[in-house]
Amino acid sequence: MTALRKLRLVFHLLRGMVIVALRFSHVTPAHRAELTRRWSLKMLRICGMRLVVHNDGARLDASALVVGNHVSWLDIYAVNAWRPTPFVSKAEVRQWPVVGWLAEKLDTVFLQREKRTEAMRIMHEMAERLRNGGVMCVFPEGTTSDGQDLLPFHANLFQAAVSAGCAVQPICLMYEDAHGRQSVAPAYTGDLSLGKSLDMVLRGGPLVAHLYVCEPIPPGGDRRATSAAARDAIAAALATLQEKVGKPTAESLAELQKHAYPATELGADGAGDATADAPVPGREG
Repeated sequence: MTALRKLRLVFHLLRGMVIVALRFSHVTPAHRAELTRRWSLKMLRICGMRLVVHNDGARLDASALVVGNHVSWLDIYAVNAWRPTPFVSKAEVRQWPVVGWLAEKLDTVFLQREKRTEAMRIMHEMAERLRNGGVMCVFPEGTTSDGQDLLPFHANLFQAAVSAGCAVQPICLMYEDAHGRQSVAPAYTGDLSLGKSLDMVLRGGPLVAHLYVCEPIPPGGDRRATSAAARDAIAAALATLQEKVGKPTAESLAELQKHAYPATELGADGAGDATADAPVPGREG
């Protein structure tokens, strides 16, 4: 069954390439967004996942920098299934087979973080898009976690919104398993390979991707104040979502630790239980 679903994913990715290559240049931006939304929803379904959106009435559809916590490679598909949005991504993604090509065609901005001048150029490009009514999405943690808590935010990623004088739209992502517990199966952390991460998602399903839309942060503050306000909003949303589900099992956290950090031993005497309350560090995303 897992092999069949992987085959379906390959065909779905190839179908996405065909849609982008043959249809995108002949349809309106609104139609492109709808094609992207439907394709992303099916991508989640093939992975055994459904999307639940909370507080969608707070959504901004123009001139907004969307910022969210980062758990998984699935985060992008969850956001695009909610509302198709160009992302800022690390430059290496452009080289990924199929996925990199699709990301480029969907107006992704690729960032080489080690080059300061490149980062400044990207900030100017983002600010220009935002001024012209566009929407962009970034993950200000700059890396992934297991989703139990938030990592520190990089305030410099908010400079585009400050320069453009536009609002910031915080969103929160959390995954739930079939037993009503928060799931760490989608977490793409540490040394976990994409193939192993996909295996954990397919075995850990069915899953629910929760996306909480926080109230917008109006323009006017500096990047540090805006970053702090966004992090507070996402932390509050995560706490709200976590109140309705159980904690991840010690077994699921131990499995993630085993594959993401193979050189780290959990130890004996109930170390697995202690880990259930501790977030697992992430990887650059």
